[in-house]
Amino acid sequence: MSRLLETIRLEDGTFSLLAYHQLRMNRSRKELFRCKDEIDLVKILQTGMLEKSLYKCRIIYSDQIEKIEFILYQLPGIRSLKIVIDDQIEYPYKFNDRTRINELFEKRENCDDILIVKNGLVTDTSFANILFYNGKKWLTPAHPLLKGTRRAHLLDKELIEVADIRIKDLKYFEKARLINAMIRFEDNLDISLPNIEI
Repeated sequence: MSRLLETIRLEDGTFSLLAYHQLRMNRSRKELFRCKDEIDLVKILQTGMLEKSLYKCRIIYSDQIEKIEFILYQLPGIRSLKIVIDDQIEYPYKFNDRTRINELFEKRENCDDILIVKNGLVTDTSFANILFYNGKKWLTPAHPLLKGTRRAHLLDKELIEVADIRIKDLKYFEKARLINAMIRFEDNLDISLPNIEI
């Protein structure tokens, strides 16, 4: 079985959304490997002598943690998305193996990233959950490929709502915004709707 991956934002010595990552990690271990014990990330993660900066903490694991690494991180410059359709793609767990997603990413043409549509519904980009702003509120696809930790946090805070979003619905939105474990809502990684290409 493929190994799993957890990516956690570490900024100035503080981990972001650690409880959400721990919940997903232990749920995945229980469902995929039938683990009965739980991993305590607070006890395991040590920042050591890392300088005050922004890091991506990558944890590769299966039934047990196999590797932890810290990588300096900069926000990506994503300004355009190419819509790609794949009705068979499945990514319910954050697997380290992203072969199918990488294959779809190669279809981005001149765009920076892709927007995956499954069964007529918008899901995710290749690496992030997506939000859409209609002038009044932020909506996120009800059926993402992966239910991200930051998406879960924003839903819990009632800052975003879920909705079925189809390609034909995109014209009703003013802009899109990318979020993931490393990209916060307030980072404003926005994409104008004309830059989402069919």
